[in-house]
Amino acid sequence: MKRKDYLILLSAIAFIAFSLPACQDLDLHYEGGTLDDDQIKETVDAIPDRINSSVSGMYAILGQPNGFFGTSNRADDLGYMSVALGQDLNSGDMVNIVSGYDWFSPALEWTDRDPTYANPQLRLGLFYKAIYATSEVLSAISDDTNNAELKAKRGQAKAIRAFSYLSLAPYFQFKYKGNEDKLSVPLAKEGIDPRNNPRVTLNELYNGEGGIIADLTDAIADLEGYIRPNKGIIDQEVAYGLRARAYLYLEEWDKAAADAEKALVGYTPYGINELTKPGFYNATDHNWLWALLLPADVVGERLASWPSQLGSFSGNAYVSYAGIYRSINVLLWNKIPATDVRKKWWLDENKQSPYLEGLTWVDEDKGITYSGQAIAGASISDVKQPMDKYANVKFGQRAGIGSPYNEGDWCMMRAEELILLRAEAVAHSNLSAGKQILENFVKTYRNPAYTSIASNIEDFTNEVWLQRRIELWGEGFAMADVMRLGKNVVRFHPGADSNVPATYRFNIAASDQWILLRFVQGETTNNPAVVNNEGGTQPKQNDGASLLDGVTD
Repeated sequence: MKRKDYLILLSAIAFIAFSLPACQDLDLHYEGGTLDDDQIKETVDAIPDRINSSVSGMYAILGQPNGFFGTSNRADDLGYMSVALGQDLNSGDMVNIVSGYDWFSPALEWTDRDPTYANPQLRLGLFYKAIYATSEVLSAISDDTNNAELKAKRGQAKAIRAFSYLSLAPYFQFKYKGNEDKLSVPLAKEGIDPRNNPRVTLNELYNGEGGIIADLTDAIADLEGYIRPNKGIIDQEVAYGLRARAYLYLEEWDKAAADAEKALVGYTPYGINELTKPGFYNATDHNWLWALLLPADVVGERLASWPSQLGSFSGNAYVSYAGIYRSINVLLWNKIPATDVRKKWWLDENKQSPYLEGLTWVDEDKGITYSGQAIAGASISDVKQPMDKYANVKFGQRAGIGSPYNEGDWCMMRAEELILLRAEAVAHSNLSAGKQILENFVKTYRNPAYTSIASNIEDFTNEVWLQRRIELWGEGFAMADVMRLGKNVVRFHPGADSNVPATYRFNIAASDQWILLRFVQGETTNNPAVVNNEGGTQPKQNDGASLLDGVTD
């Protein structure tokens, strides 16, 4: 089947899947393992390799294409990358055209609060699948084991479990401070019937027994001295980084700053001279702490891959074929100074970027080679549409520009995030010190002309948020920051230039109940103890026109 015909078929499937109630019940209760058997638990201390496959499975769940729904016909099933893309498209910072080919349009429309849709099904169920996979590992390791290898595996499992809860917590309830006693998500504790497991409070999720902080504290202890084989595996620095994120959400500033500093040992950001072409696909980069490793034999030419759904350069992709280029909102683009190297991560208003220089894209059917700036405007039959203004050229792919092989590692944590986290946290006890951390990073690594002008913590928090929105664009942090900061989602200003299509052109107040994700129908059916989020209405064109966010104003 020709690529064009195949994409048309799959886009029709996508339209049906997102227009009708999901036909597959969500099962958050992963019950496929047998490693809780007492006999296996007794033998595993002597033979640590017995649980290697279960440990590998924990990580595979987060990164495996087509691993959640179990069908190759779902090009939105990218694992954790689906979640990251969905959250960023919910925000005000990422936009694309309205297209029947776009599997992620519910996130732009904010119809993803419908509990029968597949998009929120994955964004909830993926993490419970990972949580129950960690249970297989944890149930096989004795609490009193002295085996260093088993302790490291236990630490990884607890870190994955904490990461999974941490990936849900910001979206099912408002920010932690002031809402500590409001309901979050269910804790999958041993001995609790998963068919009668109510939501716990935010305080219990973060601070209770078996909660996020306890798991990460245990993981840090278990991973002491552990040397991992590659960055696809969590080590102690990553666990510190995850706990720093958790403390940031809790607004425990001193603890967040201390953990970020420990996580950063041995890591430095990309230098200005390293940011010269599309990248962000290689786990060996010196600033990456943790990654999902996605080599060719895992990804290949799959459409369920982040180069197909986020990048702009794949020769076998929804984005390039249908012109669904993930682009920066011009409101945010306008806030990036011309002296900032990151301005090159997107095409400008003339559809140009220095990132295109030295690159080529070959139209094999016509024997034409497009070079440099000509790549943006090139149209290649069944492969590529011309790029939009402000389309991202930040993300490349390992196989090269125009390759149909959509391989590339996915960054889960890098030094830049932790530096910005530390700057924000330090400033709450010492504004001058926080400003110094921020200025040192931006001036040295991104914009030599940068100076922080904040005179109070509120203004400085917005300065850091602007830097996070630029630096971490497309990496899945946008809505988490909106939620933890209690910010409005702002996509347009009345009368201002906008590249947001009319269908998606609305703003949402921080207090609007629609901002909270819903538990999907399969979960509320299988676990009736869960009380769903309610309230608010789906936003429509021009709603919230007067709202501001303190950064793009």
